[in-house]
Amino acid sequence: DTLKFLPGQSVVGNAGPFDFAKGADLSASRLVRGLFDLGDVERVFLGADFISVSKAPDAEWKHLRPLILASVMDHFVAGLPVLEAAPAAPDAGNDAAKAAYEGEAAEIVAEICELIDTRVRPAVAQDGGDIVFDRFEEDTGIVHLHMRGACAGCPSSTFTLKQGIENMLKAYVPEVTAVEAVL
Repeated sequence: DTLKFLPGQSVVGNAGPFDFAKGADLSASRLVRGLFDLGDVERVFLGADFISVSKAPDAEWKHLRPLILASVMDHFVAGLPVLEAAPAAPDAGNDAAKAAYEGEAAEIVAEICELIDTRVRPAVAQDGGDIVFDRFEEDTGIVHLHMRGACAGCPSSTFTLKQGIENMLKAYVPEVTAVEAVL
């Protein structure tokens, strides 16, 4: 239910990413407001150089995709800024979640976040998504990750999470026993 759109130029660069859900405060971006005004748009994710749009389950891409493309193209051709005002603070990604840990757990979480930031996030951004650290359960060894953009709700994301990310984290961080998605 999510497609990635590439306008061929920076969207939010290093300022983001930003994730907008239906019903959220959209005052920071005329582009995002315009996409939601099309109807059948459930979520808009603004990455460094891409936009991921999630549609309503009953909507059809053959009708919605041309409208989204036109809206995105019109916005960028007009030279309008993507962000008109500072939206709620961008998701600090893995940095904010690391602060809650101390001692050995902090070292484990730092290693997990380093792997996610350097190996996972760049790969999933190519598909219009993002994955950020949510929490680590010290007693069970379970890592919880939040999937956004094209990764949220993607049928392949469970396979990627379990076969790719979980196996990698287990190989590099022996304290990790499993990886779960945060809903």
